[in-house]
Amino acid sequence: MMIVRGGFALLFLLPVYCQNTCENVAAYSPCEFAYELFGTEAQAHPDPYRDVEFHAEIRSPHFQTFLVPAYWDGAHKVVIRFTPTEAGQWTYRFTSNVKTLDGQQGTFNATESESPGYVHPANVHHWWTDNKKPHLWMGMIADRLAFNDAQEVERVIAAADAEKFNHVRVSILGGPADRARVWAGGKPNVQFFDELDRRILPLQKKGLTIDLVLGSDPDYLRALAPDWQSRERLVQYLVARYAPFNITWQGVMRWEDAADGRALMKEVGLDLKKMDPYDHPRSSNSKVTSSPLLPDGWMTFVITNSTDDQLGSVEHQLYTVPFVGVTTAQHLWSTTMNGQYPVIEGDFGNIPKHWWDFMSDTRHWELEPYFDVDNTRCVALEGIEYVNYVEKSIPLEVSVEKHGYDVFWFDPATGEYITQKKKYSGEHFTGQTPDSSHPWVLLVAREGRKESMLRSYKFDSRPVPVQEIETSAAKVPYQIVDPSKDPLSLRVPTPYSVKVTRTTRATREIMYLWTGEVAADGQGFRVLGTGPSGTFQIPRSIATRYPAVLNIRVSALNANGKAYSADKVFELIQ
Repeated sequence: MMIVRGGFALLFLLPVYCQNTCENVAAYSPCEFAYELFGTEAQAHPDPYRDVEFHAEIRSPHFQTFLVPAYWDGAHKVVIRFTPTEAGQWTYRFTSNVKTLDGQQGTFNATESESPGYVHPANVHHWWTDNKKPHLWMGMIADRLAFNDAQEVERVIAAADAEKFNHVRVSILGGPADRARVWAGGKPNVQFFDELDRRILPLQKKGLTIDLVLGSDPDYLRALAPDWQSRERLVQYLVARYAPFNITWQGVMRWEDAADGRALMKEVGLDLKKMDPYDHPRSSNSKVTSSPLLPDGWMTFVITNSTDDQLGSVEHQLYTVPFVGVTTAQHLWSTTMNGQYPVIEGDFGNIPKHWWDFMSDTRHWELEPYFDVDNTRCVALEGIEYVNYVEKSIPLEVSVEKHGYDVFWFDPATGEYITQKKKYSGEHFTGQTPDSSHPWVLLVAREGRKESMLRSYKFDSRPVPVQEIETSAAKVPYQIVDPSKDPLSLRVPTPYSVKVTRTTRATREIMYLWTGEVAADGQGFRVLGTGPSGTFQIPRSIATRYPAVLNIRVSALNANGKAYSADKVFELIQ
């Protein structure tokens, strides 16, 4: 801060200058305590990015405490960015190695807002917001929003408005080609991040959730921050700057091929878990699936990057976390039947908007894959509503609880409904699509009962089915036939197949997921294939030392939704 006397500019004698924008801020709107260091404080901390330690303990009117880190914002400026999560009087106290800041305390008031709050996992496989209302996740991809021209924000908002997207995926650090733009002198390029803030804020104001990808892969993060201390500092910087926004953390684009990629993701993920005062959802993107990272204790949901229904369906039955699937508009309804929430890439037309309108009128936060059907795929809240995706015009059957139901056929391409005039009453609904020109969605629902239920947003109208995986060899209805030769080689494609050992109605259709893991090397498992047979190529990144002991696992889901698992061990050579 400068004052002018007699034509001379003199530095104000205080060692720090404060700018506070938090008084009367609306709940769920970011505000800031910004401090500029002068004189002796600036001399004592010549490199604030590395040598200033600054946190705020901020307590809500209902005594919830948030530990908020500061970030460096260029020159000698440090900022505490914070978002109050409720109206009322908040108190704060600073802890810092900057003597003038250490121990400062005060209060500010936040006002009411209509924001539903941040997104969190709920009801095992679903989502809600801080106001305890369900959240229907539908995402779009704008990975280059930080790097393309400034009009990109307007295009993203226009697309989100037109198709009713409520999530936008954005890369913070980009990839190796972006390094000079995001990184300068071994630390963040403040000009780049100031511009990124200006691009993210309009998305926040539109009520969109920003799904933040840190960077392209673990090797890129290592290049920016070569040791754990510098990576911890980088994560703290990103948390301090972006956790106050309405976000989720989505790791990297791909982690599987990097050397010790799993270990680095665990390190970074645990830092996010420790530092984020709002506990935003955490996961990572991947080539196929991020589920191999779940055992490391930092992820709260899984992201898949595959339109293979066998992968999506089987994994959904194996893990008790929400699933988000990167998919296409053409595969949107199949992704829904897998039990996944969609992130749509590529051209999407009006299909997402029609999906949103349809699913918004369901109890989507309680729908789970339902298997007592023939010639259709279904998610259901049993006894209330059954949502079926019917790809082929062949006779179908849906077993339902004995009640009276309204029946609707929905065209996913146009959003139009055909209502069956006569209600159905019984336990086995049978039917056929109105025509064979395209897939249809069939809704069998107790509309009156559902309407009364929709007056509340309870998440416990029924227990979410979580099954124990059957691993007993005597009860698993299939066996691994191939691979049959030992050892297996990285250089040679490997045929795989299973044989059904018990033919029953339940085994007439089985979904198979093949995975491989070298447990001793800790790289996590890799998805090798799907289906009863085929050929897979074992990736080199599955192990760090050869020869290795490879465990091949076949997880399966029968026609009744029962999950099984069978294993076979091989030697793996290069």
